[in-house]
Amino acid sequence: MKADTSLSIIFKKNHFYFNIKINKPNLSLYVSLQKVCSMRFELTKEFLEILRQKIGEQNTIWIQEQVLDLHYADIAEILDKLTNDEAKFIYFLVDDDTQADILMELEEEVRDRFLASLSTKEFADQLENLDSDDAADILGELPDEKIQEVIAQMDDDGAAEDIVDLLNYDEDTAGGLMQKEFFQAQLDWPVNRALVELRKQAEDVEKVYNIFVVNESNHLVGVLSLKRLLFSSSRTKIEDLYQSKNIISVKTSDSAEEVAKVMEKYDLVSVPVVDYQNKLVGRITLDDVVDFIKEEADKDFQLATGISEPMDSGASIWRISSARLPWLVVGMLGGILGAKVISGFEGNITQIPALAFFIPLITATGGNVGVQSSAIVVQSLARGDKHFGNIFPKLLKEAGVGLVNGILLASIIFGIAYVFENAQFGFVVSISLFTVIVFAAIIGTLIPLILNKYKIDPALATGPFITTLNDVTGLFIYFTIGMLLLGQ
Repeated sequence: MKADTSLSIIFKKNHFYFNIKINKPNLSLYVSLQKVCSMRFELTKEFLEILRQKIGEQNTIWIQEQVLDLHYADIAEILDKLTNDEAKFIYFLVDDDTQADILMELEEEVRDRFLASLSTKEFADQLENLDSDDAADILGELPDEKIQEVIAQMDDDGAAEDIVDLLNYDEDTAGGLMQKEFFQAQLDWPVNRALVELRKQAEDVEKVYNIFVVNESNHLVGVLSLKRLLFSSSRTKIEDLYQSKNIISVKTSDSAEEVAKVMEKYDLVSVPVVDYQNKLVGRITLDDVVDFIKEEADKDFQLATGISEPMDSGASIWRISSARLPWLVVGMLGGILGAKVISGFEGNITQIPALAFFIPLITATGGNVGVQSSAIVVQSLARGDKHFGNIFPKLLKEAGVGLVNGILLASIIFGIAYVFENAQFGFVVSISLFTVIVFAAIIGTLIPLILNKYKIDPALATGPFITTLNDVTGLFIYFTIGMLLLGQ
């Protein structure tokens, strides 16, 4: 009896459901059906196996039909799973514009490995296909000697000059985020000339959001929507069409955080960048800001978990270890201090062994409360919340939260301690826990505010730093209250 090799595919198209049954399914037909049915491509192990076979056979027809017609993000996902040689075979079958899109979609370590396998000339050719900001980001990771070699191999002098200019800016500033490709029109241009000039500029500009208007000295004077330009008569001048009020721009020296706040506040998809003379030098698009925010979020998460510098999965064992070691040492020193606090109250623990039973409770609760408070503060600071201009109102609010939580948790732990020991011991544990919670809430709020004031990343406060501090102080509070109330 033959096994059933039929395949049923159910899909929805134009509000109708279709069920297609195929007696002898094959991968090519499945991929084709995905395209017909507008189904999202999903990379499978079987697809990769067949693709590798087709690459080995150099079957460009099959690859053209089943791979190159996919979305560039899907092609990048495929290349991430292939070897360098396999990826290069497919990559160089794609047109230049799609190559640029694929390159920026690749995983960073895969892209670095892929570009490193190219000759200097091939590397330079790939940079010419990219937006200037993306090219500068990639080139900026290389040694100075390699940068000079690649720039020297670029055929497009204008693109090379733009990249070199961008490399002069700090990567965390507006100048480091901006790209040199944008639409601009001069005040005295009539619409018909503006359209001709914009067609020339369109060769380099991938996405059009708006047109920046400049005067004869290249000073930014306003913006113009593409729609208004297209619906105006050919003889109308730009100066009669553009918007000159409330123009939002950023300076090249503005921090990337400030750029993100401006674009969020004014709901912008792109923002012009000017120099100190208000001359238009570039633009920043929303996707670049989103990439920056993602990178900053990754950094903050790593700091919060005790990793002192950004890491990727391709980093060496030694580099990963060196990034984690500093805060492990801090945690170890904190543990030593905690042990020292316990040893200082060794006599009390000997006389009342039950004190030792609640040590993990005190340290864990204090650490959790501190991390919660600091995380809220760090998140608000990252959003630029101006409420934190005055420290004391925030301290009072978090202390109030600590009071409420402290009362509730202390009440619960009193009952538990009473069952295990007695009412007197229940008072010791509940009062200690209440004090530790209030203290941890205040410290968790205060530390990130202090770090932010002194220009230190407040994300440090949400990790081992605040946990270790609360462990030590919590133990000291616990044993001190125990000694005072139990009279030991």
